[in-house]
Amino acid sequence: MKIDIVTSGAPRPLANYNEAFRAGPLVFAAGQIASDFKSGVAPEARRGENFPFYGSDIKLQTRYILENLKKTFAAAGTSLENTLKAQVFLTSLEHFSGFDEVWKEYFKVPPPRTTIGTTGLLVPGTLVEIDLVAFVPGAGVERQVVRSAAPQPLANYTEAFSCGNLVFLAGQLASDFVTGVPPEARRTPGFPYYGSDIKRQTRFVLENIRKTLQAAGCTMDDVVKAQVFLTDLADFNGMDEVWKEYFKTPPPRTTVGTSGLLVQDTRVEIDLIAARGGRQVVKSSAPTPMANYSEAFRVGDIVFAAGQIASDYRTGVPPEARVDPNFPYYGSNIKRQTRYILENLKKTFEAAGSSLDQVVKAQVFLTDLANFNGFDEVWKEYFKTPPPRTTVGTSGLLVKDTLVEIDLIGVAG
Repeated sequence: MKIDIVTSGAPRPLANYNEAFRAGPLVFAAGQIASDFKSGVAPEARRGENFPFYGSDIKLQTRYILENLKKTFAAAGTSLENTLKAQVFLTSLEHFSGFDEVWKEYFKVPPPRTTIGTTGLLVPGTLVEIDLVAFVPGAGVERQVVRSAAPQPLANYTEAFSCGNLVFLAGQLASDFVTGVPPEARRTPGFPYYGSDIKRQTRFVLENIRKTLQAAGCTMDDVVKAQVFLTDLADFNGMDEVWKEYFKTPPPRTTVGTSGLLVQDTRVEIDLIAARGGRQVVKSSAPTPMANYSEAFRVGDIVFAAGQIASDYRTGVPPEARVDPNFPYYGSNIKRQTRYILENLKKTFEAAGSSLDQVVKAQVFLTDLANFNGFDEVWKEYFKTPPPRTTVGTSGLLVKDTLVEIDLIGVAG
């Protein structure tokens, strides 16, 4: 599948990634923040110092980002109205309402969306990062709205869109959007030692996802990509036990910590992509995960890889991915971990009949944004034409001492 680089008049990033790629009918945009990459937060995206009670920083930043994404999509031959999937990372969930008010202005039919808290973004003062995938109309695919009997969200987004053979779902959490976390998704107060909140919430979410997929003409076996955001990584094992019940061949998955979700007491948000028509399981010589997910799936010419961290899943972080304690001033843990991950992802993509040069979308989750520069230096070594990328802070990863998780989508052929 041919990859075209998309360049518009939007501000150029400082780091090693491109604004957007077009691959077939799909457009994958880099996550955007309210920066001009010259002065930090752009002047037009912040309140005037002399007028501190006029306007709203989150509204100004959201509008600034969406105006730039409008330019990006126009350069790709599409528009915001053709967005298929959105992910939104907020440094404080208190900003959500203002963000959502602006969001409504830009989308007549708002796309499926996942909104989570992040521990930080790469430019001081930025409050939100927006990550979008769109399609090009007239390129042989059309978009359809999917609605099921699952609880309908309060905010401005749609349950799911289908486009061609792909189905893009909104992130779902354990809420009925009427009472908060419903009784069936929480332990009964009179019986606090019976059951598990994370298991009940995971089951509630996956049952609703099943309804969404059925409305799109799919089943759980058609899921090809998963992201799981946990407010407490101690809940992972319970979530993973329930996960195993729902998937015969579990899809590639990325699991990271989040600083918060939008409904009080919710513990997990699950974000999925499905595909009609079958998929090929990809297996390479990269370390096999301990948990219930596959290394990668290939669907036609698209490769969906699981998020990878610097672990051999036997010892934790292996020696080759950490600085030798006897030589603590030689080398860099973040550089070693990034290199270890990208070498394994290289194996994954080769096993799928692709390569890192055909990656069209990257998401990077860092436990400490101070590690970004070292990560980005290694990234540059592996990508001649670096793909669109979203980089955010995470509250934690699943293996002790891991510093970064990398999530990639690519093409083949």
